[in-house]
Amino acid sequence: MADDHTHVQDFFSVRAAEWDSRFPDDGPAYAAAVGELGLRPGGAVLDAGCGTGRALQALRTAVGPGGTVLGADLTPAMLHAALRAGRGASGALLMADVVRLPLRAGTLDAVFAAGLISHLPRPEQGLAELARVVRPGGRLALFHPVGRAALAARHGRCLSGDDLRAEPRLAPLLAEAGWQLDTYTDEDSRFLALAVRTG
Repeated sequence: MADDHTHVQDFFSVRAAEWDSRFPDDGPAYAAAVGELGLRPGGAVLDAGCGTGRALQALRTAVGPGGTVLGADLTPAMLHAALRAGRGASGALLMADVVRLPLRAGTLDAVFAAGLISHLPRPEQGLAELARVVRPGGRLALFHPVGRAALAARHGRCLSGDDLRAEPRLAPLLAEAGWQLDTYTDEDSRFLALAVRTG
């Protein structure tokens, strides 16, 4: 696990300072995805793998001043970038591994996770931990501001059915972890898989 952490931290640490400037137009896509989570005023939500906290303001708007917004990330440099951008005002930022969250079981109404699944060394373990901290009937959004094909092209790869986010792979992976896939959208302009906590 330490090696997994080191790899993720190394990847994001050198990119943290310029992360937002690399993707300056993603804000509306994040807000639209948050809008589909069905959050209510007073709700409790986690941005898992929050990075520089680009979803935090939209999550705060959704749950209102009486709600709880948490952002958890493994990389200190990303959390520092979130604080420098003033996003700590929208939610509490935690340095935490999403496979071992410092939260009680069933305390959250939803989890928002942008780009997270591809950075989990053991996705089934991470998704199960997210299920643990969400109440039955709560929701999970796996989001990316571009679809699978556009992301593969950006990285110079061919689109593959082995991709964790391909629906035939993702649906059973979610089911094994305690989630039921509800809706699945994979377009050039966004990827959004919404799941419901079972049990």
